[in-house]
Amino acid sequence: MLKHQKKLLVIITEAILEKALIADAKRLGSQGYTVYDVRGGSQNATHEGAWEADRMIELKIICDEAVADAIASHVIGQYASNYGVSLFFSNIEVMRPQKF
Repeated sequence: MLKHQKKLLVIITEAILEKALIADAKRLGSQGYTVYDVRGGSQNATHEGAWEADRMIELKIICDEAVADAIASHVIGQYASNYGVSLFFSNIEVMRPQKF
């Protein structure tokens, strides 16, 4: 079975950023994404999603490392100072790499 190395970039942030983040990801080279509505908390806040301004999303992007780095750098520089943003990378293997 032929597998190909890619990066999984996961961004967890406030739902109000969803459209902007998708546009940014596409502009920076992402060929696709998946968005989930999520809830959670930390030492600083709890997000239960009980009202619109409290909603959080998890945006997952599978792409080449350079694209993941560009998107992550942009998100940190553009949004992290004003919004709750967490992100992480994972090394993954995919089949059909042309999709990513």
